[in-house]
Amino acid sequence: MKSSDSPTTRCGLDTVEISRVERLLQSMAPDELRSLFTRRELEEAGQGPGRAPSLAARFAAKEACCKLFPRETALGLIKPSDFGVYRDAYGAPCVETSPDAQAVCDRHRVASIRLTLTHAGSSASAVAWTELRRTEIPWFGKLIYHLIPFRRGVVMGNLRLAFGDAVPEEEIRRLAQSYCAHFVRCFLEFIRMPFMSDERRRAWVRVENMESPIRAHALGKGILLLTGHFGNWEVASVGGLGQFPEYRNLIHFVRRPLKPDWLNDYITRRFHRSGFGTLAKRGSLDTILDLLAGGNIVGFVFDQHAGRKEGITVDFLGHPAGTFKSLAVLALHTGAPVIPAYCWREPDGSHVLRFEEPLPLIECDDVDEAIRRNTRSYNAALERILLRHPEQWIWMHRRWKATPRSRGTKRSASVKPAV
Repeated sequence: MKSSDSPTTRCGLDTVEISRVERLLQSMAPDELRSLFTRRELEEAGQGPGRAPSLAARFAAKEACCKLFPRETALGLIKPSDFGVYRDAYGAPCVETSPDAQAVCDRHRVASIRLTLTHAGSSASAVAWTELRRTEIPWFGKLIYHLIPFRRGVVMGNLRLAFGDAVPEEEIRRLAQSYCAHFVRCFLEFIRMPFMSDERRRAWVRVENMESPIRAHALGKGILLLTGHFGNWEVASVGGLGQFPEYRNLIHFVRRPLKPDWLNDYITRRFHRSGFGTLAKRGSLDTILDLLAGGNIVGFVFDQHAGRKEGITVDFLGHPAGTFKSLAVLALHTGAPVIPAYCWREPDGSHVLRFEEPLPLIECDDVDEAIRRNTRSYNAALERILLRHPEQWIWMHRRWKATPRSRGTKRSASVKPAV
């Protein structure tokens, strides 16, 4: 089905025999039941005679939710346990999603999943349907999109790669126009920020889950921050991390120099005045290792194309992309935790800087395979972030260029990484 012909909503229906759930309750231990139902679902079902019908209706709802996304279900990207069913304060059934299921919903621009449940006689049934998100576009986003077509073809091409088989062409165009508006806002905020007081900057940015890097920093191995071109990173980092003066001069960002040189020099000075260090992408290995050994925090902007010498090919939003391998190599070599960090702009113009929990380090006997798996894990984390606020990512970047050829790195775990 072409994206222009894609349906505007989705519907899933499923029926479960109550006797099937009764047999599961009799044969499975409590810990085994947790693989099918959340703790909240089991508690809401109670222990009385209505327990099996209630859980049967919930399992039918989980299956109905999977039927909303048949392709992702067939590929094993989501499963029934990725959807939890609970009742709100009014007793209406609601859906909570795992990170994997939320990423699928975001890619299909699903704002919410609605449910209706019933059980009668020997069976329980559920119907699930989607409510789609419609991108709001400021007038100046439409104006820039039509009057200044700078890299418009790249933006539309990237959006079609990411969303083309999931959302209508009209919504892809709306995302492109909303991205143009985001670009204008970033430019205005960039000009405005130097004239703001420290107090106003702090009020402009809300920091979420700072506990994650605080706990990780206490381990004494330093921290590797995984981030990308989300929201207005300069505003969020300066205004957000500035609220924690104990980390001043401990945070360093690995970045490519910008063009023209005067712009790069200006941004570098602003970073240094705010207490952040900057590191070149090339030739900084020894410095990075020394910083991590000293308990510093090193941030990697990870969502740009990597060439053959620097990268390996792993999927990004469902398509092969040349991706930097240096972050995985450093994580495996040093044991420093990798923490995703990102920001976005709220509808009221304020900003949020959020830190996720550290990503599990994937280790295996084949070092090349460990690098590949960890790098794919980092891309997956960026995908989940990007899909939450797609209009606030840098779609003008040519992320899916010709990718590096698959080849081994021919290094052992004890060899220092190359950056």
